Amino acid sequence: MHALRFSIFVLLFLATSLSCAAGKYFHFTADAKTAYEKATDLRFGEAYALLAKVRLQEPDNLIVHHIENYIDFFKLYINENEEEYKQLKVKRDRRLATIVEKGNPNSPYYRFVQADIRLQWALVRLRFEDYLGAFTEVSKAYKLLKENEALYPDFMPNKKDLGILHAMVGTIPDSYKWGVKLLGGLEGTIEEGRREVETVLKYAEAHDFVFEKETKVLYALLLLHLENKGDTAWQAVNKAGLSPRRSPLECFVMAHVAMRTGRNDQAIELLQLYPKSGAYFSFPYLDYMLGLSKLRRLDRDAAPYFKAYLSAYNGRNFIKETYQKLGWQSLINGNEAGYKRHMLNCIAHGYSVAGGDKNAQQEAESGIVPNLDLLRARLLFDGGYFQKGYQLLAKQATDSFKGAHELEYFYRLGRLLHGMERYEEALQHYQLTLDKGADSPWFYACNAALQMGIIYEEQGKRTQARAAYERCLGLKPEEYRVGLHQKAKAGLTRLEQ
Repeated sequence: MHALRFSIFVLLFLATSLSCAAGKYFHFTADAKTAYEKATDLRFGEAYALLAKVRLQEPDNLIVHHIENYIDFFKLYINENEEEYKQLKVKRDRRLATIVEKGNPNSPYYRFVQADIRLQWALVRLRFEDYLGAFTEVSKAYKLLKENEALYPDFMPNKKDLGILHAMVGTIPDSYKWGVKLLGGLEGTIEEGRREVETVLKYAEAHDFVFEKETKVLYALLLLHLENKGDTAWQAVNKAGLSPRRSPLECFVMAHVAMRTGRNDQAIELLQLYPKSGAYFSFPYLDYMLGLSKLRRLDRDAAPYFKAYLSAYNGRNFIKETYQKLGWQSLINGNEAGYKRHMLNCIAHGYSVAGGDKNAQQEAESGIVPNLDLLRARLLFDGGYFQKGYQLLAKQATDSFKGAHELEYFYRLGRLLHGMERYEEALQHYQLTLDKGADSPWFYACNAALQMGIIYEEQGKRTQARAAYERCLGLKPEEYRVGLHQKAKAGLTRLEQ
């Protein structure tokens, strides 16, 4: 009997030891890959069903935790529900613990999956204003990625994440230097990051790469936001194989790039295509985008889309901005009383954390009704209707604008002339804006300096460009400061390459 017990004990010990030594694995089987695709299409019900199937048929396949984290990330980033944030954060901790304890450390996915989960949560933490937590997540992710790179230098998913980190690190504004210190040895340039992402894309051309579409989207956004190459970003996103009819997320990406590159009519067309059936996770921000795009075209029917957003969204961002935009729609439609009513709602609802919401709050508290011509010019510029906006302002007498409106007048003309590629005239108006508004609380002078840097950089005048970007960083407007400074830092980083 003792011999039998001993034999059973030895067999169990050996089985356990072998299992621990091998570790559970990470594998994108056909069902797992489809689940990932359903998750990124926001078809979460179908993704969960496929993940349950993978769990049943392959209980040792830990890739399910990675895909589940994509779902949690999208939920939190879209909804911004604080209670859900607390609940899913506990699940995230358990998920990471399972991967660390049970995953096979000899798999190239072992460290990558941990890092990718942490990077997704860094973005979530930023959304919930946990800046220390976000930088800590990035720091831990970077260390994991670097370890993985040393072990598996040709592992392409790793290069996807490292490329984005290397591109972004040099653009972090000086106001977040404390966070940069947490990142330890994380250094890089936009060019270095772009080359890494391009290496991944070249690999994907010849191989079945599960993250191909995701990498193409990241590449387009890198070109748009860090390299300031709007047309190239638009070309890249159109070659990415995205379908706005099939996926709300893909519709968002295409419409975002269209709106940022003066393709407002195309953005409206795209946003009218996105699927709204119950099979998809609700994405109310797309209604906000459609309302904003129609407002920028001076359409008179943008309000229902803003109201749909307010009705469906329970998060923190864009609430004040939405009431502001409803107010602007009222003004454009000749209803000043409606504008004032919406601005009272702007004060009463939402949070003034994000730049746009801060700007809306300041406008509402000022009690100053925007100049209608300047407002129309602003919206037309944002929509890429430069000629129409310029004609509207050019016929106005300069001395008809006073105080802040005078400063905005020079700024708006500069922006419209810039859009029309009349660069020397644009530079003159930007300089006037700087001369008159450097000490003002508004963002006009700060962005004028940034735009001067962009023009000089495009003209190959590196010395003037550097001076303009540094001037931008030296100004401290009350609104949009972080975003403007990040773009100026990106400009200086490009000049150093």
